[in-house]
Amino acid sequence: MGIDLGTQSVRALAVTDDGHVLGRGSAPLTGRRDGNRHEQLPADWWEGARTAIRQTLRHLSAARVRGLAVCGTSGTVLLTDARGTPLTPALMYDDGRAGAEARDAQEAGADVWRALGHRIQPSWALAKLLWLVRADRGPGAPGFRGARVCHQPDFVTGRLVGGPVPTDSSHALKTGYDPRARTWPTAVHEELGLSGLDFPDVVAPGTLLGTVCREAAAGTGLAEGTPVLAGMTDGCAAQLGSGAWETGQWNTVLGTTLVLKGVTAEPLRDPAGVLYSHRSPDGTWLPGGASSVGAGALTQAFPGADLARLDRLAADREPASAVAYPLVSRGERFPFLAADAEAFLLGRPVDDADHHAALLQGVALVERLCLAYVGLLGAPVDGPVTFTGGATRSPYWNQLRADVMGRTAIIPEHTDSALGMAVLAAHGVSRGASATADDSVPVPLSALRSMVRVRTILEPRPRAGRRFAEPFVTLVDELERRGWLPPRTAAYAREHG
Repeated sequence: MGIDLGTQSVRALAVTDDGHVLGRGSAPLTGRRDGNRHEQLPADWWEGARTAIRQTLRHLSAARVRGLAVCGTSGTVLLTDARGTPLTPALMYDDGRAGAEARDAQEAGADVWRALGHRIQPSWALAKLLWLVRADRGPGAPGFRGARVCHQPDFVTGRLVGGPVPTDSSHALKTGYDPRARTWPTAVHEELGLSGLDFPDVVAPGTLLGTVCREAAAGTGLAEGTPVLAGMTDGCAAQLGSGAWETGQWNTVLGTTLVLKGVTAEPLRDPAGVLYSHRSPDGTWLPGGASSVGAGALTQAFPGADLARLDRLAADREPASAVAYPLVSRGERFPFLAADAEAFLLGRPVDDADHHAALLQGVALVERLCLAYVGLLGAPVDGPVTFTGGATRSPYWNQLRADVMGRTAIIPEHTDSALGMAVLAAHGVSRGASATADDSVPVPLSALRSMVRVRTILEPRPRAGRRFAEPFVTLVDELERRGWLPPRTAAYAREHG
């Protein structure tokens, strides 16, 4: 069973070794958004997980669940007491209040981050922890000394096993963890004034965290004693669920925002620090980044609209009258870092269908730019790209993205991150679920290939793709003109993108 803690919902999926879905469930999530603030209550995650798990088990014996893993949004963090009770709300992945703290954390650990090949961004958990600690220094503040650092899945897995658990190396990355040395940067924590916090032990994804306790069994319907395994971030989970597990393969997750991840034999170094590399359960590396463009721009522009109808109309607007940069929220994280980046439209759409087409095309153009950027860093990007995420429900958008990128697109039968966590749970169980981050013996994911079924293979249409050559250059030029896209990246994209 895989459980995905998303932005708007919790989703659960139970799947057999040959990819047959036995059950699924979901529950909505809400949060507090106010300007650059985005918070959720951790108790809501647990209630949502309980509901989603119970729905998944409606027609399935709990005894059949051999293990489960949980993923969450990357960079989401909170503080708890030693027993796991929340002391703060959760600062979500796109909470943007920690800009100054990100700069301070980057400066304090510049040598560490340079060696790892990334930069600390305002969306990263380390910056948010520093913001929480600094915000707590006013008169009457309760004080967080001894408070435990908790990532989104840690809270739910802790409830499942009945107490605080180690975190996984995937979620720990944006909290400053070094996945190569397998250590926390304690000297950096000391300099930032974070040494008073309790940073959890870190284990490899797929490591056994414990088993479902009696109380959690009663609340979820799971069998007491069911193994609970360490998960990964939602982007990495989508990578596992996509079946893109071989070196040189890439996957794009298009939901509210856009995530691009691939597989390399070694970490991919990025001088600009906007790309970062997670460690895969089988010992390879998963470099990638998260852009702030995505399908969320559609719901913002057309709340409550029939998007399928707009898709049909958009098919006659290739290219649209306007070129869009469809940011969901202020600030960009990948393929360039620009805290002041804002959404824009070059040109004026003639109607809603034209506007919708511009947004669909804009996301695809940024996706193409992301792929060009990893090519600039030396990664192979010529092969097929796998599409996952909620946006794959749109057949038109899938084909458009394949056309704009000029790549064969592979769409799995099940495209949510919950499948990736089911794959990871199976991987952990298959190796005995007992390895730690220091003594794990990688097991090839290829042994689990039958868990991921392919739904559709789309070939790019060259004639359609050529229509977007000019809009792509127009977007690249504008991003460079505004000072957001570095000239070297822009030049490479114009020539090779």
